[in-house]
Amino acid sequence: MDPPRQLPRSVLLEIQKELLDYKSVEMNHRSLYFAKILNTENLVQELLADPENYRVIFVQGGGSGQCSAVPLNLIDLKAGRCADSVVTGAWSSKAAEEAKEFGTVNIVHPTLGSYTEILDPSTWTLSPNSSYVYYCTKETMHGVEFNFIPDVVGAVLVCDMSSNFPSKPLDVSKFHVIFAGAQKNVGSAGVTLVIIHDDLLGFALRERPTILEYKVQARNSSLYYTPPCFSIYVMGLALEWVKNNGGAAAMEKLSSSKSQMIYDIIDNSQGFYVCPVEPQNRSTMNIPLRIGNAQGDDALGKTFLEKALELNMISLKGHRSVGGIQAPLYNAVGLFFTF
Repeated sequence: MDPPRQLPRSVLLEIQKELLDYKSVEMNHRSLYFAKILNTENLVQELLADPENYRVIFVQGGGSGQCSAVPLNLIDLKAGRCADSVVTGAWSSKAAEEAKEFGTVNIVHPTLGSYTEILDPSTWTLSPNSSYVYYCTKETMHGVEFNFIPDVVGAVLVCDMSSNFPSKPLDVSKFHVIFAGAQKNVGSAGVTLVIIHDDLLGFALRERPTILEYKVQARNSSLYYTPPCFSIYVMGLALEWVKNNGGAAAMEKLSSSKSQMIYDIIDNSQGFYVCPVEPQNRSTMNIPLRIGNAQGDDALGKTFLEKALELNMISLKGHRSVGGIQAPLYNAVGLFFTF
């Protein structure tokens, strides 16, 4: 399973209050009331100091949908249909495999034996013929996180930020496409945020499904089809909460404090707790750990989860593909809940 996420209590109470009666009107996605909900776009731009030459759109399909949408919209930017990909975990691997359906994919670094580190960019080989460079800033399952923005020497840079948006200040101008599924850190499942530079609209492959074309969605203000209204509404409330609690800079400070508390326990446990990720690539959003030894003792892990459940700490079991334990530290998880 994916690690649990949490909405702020104030957001849940607002949803509860308005669920049966939203401002005494019946909702229609083409109404003036929903247009105000779509004002979530302005919140995104405000939180990120989003430059004017970028478009914000809301789509369905999650990160998996964007694994297809990105190559369908961008891989034809240059002749040869080639994309560069940085593969640091399950999600970036999935994106690379999906892109192969539409062109050639160049994995820019030597093959990793395990997803526990991010190789230094000096080992990367970018192709001058690639239409774009893709990477995932934070791998949910493996707990690997970039603490830098790759320098791709003027190439089109695409980033999956599903697992840590908006947990830190971000210079949008260094990217050409950013996407993030809301369900990890900024809302409920059902909506995916896409931020795209204006210059990249209109290059989709002819064989693309229309609903996956960025230009169509941008031209129709995310209303080409019935949008995920409730999920956009929840995202707006969650982003408002981030704004009212100090913005992305405050979220970064909180994430650092929460994660450091747990990493200190791991590192001072004399090997009883083990985090498989190299220290320089550890995440502040999700912390994978093994109990007993580096491979993990199944019996100890089972006991840990049972005792955690007694303390109302649920869904800490690692993803079935990696096992172990995973501690989620998304924005709404306060310092109190870290222990």
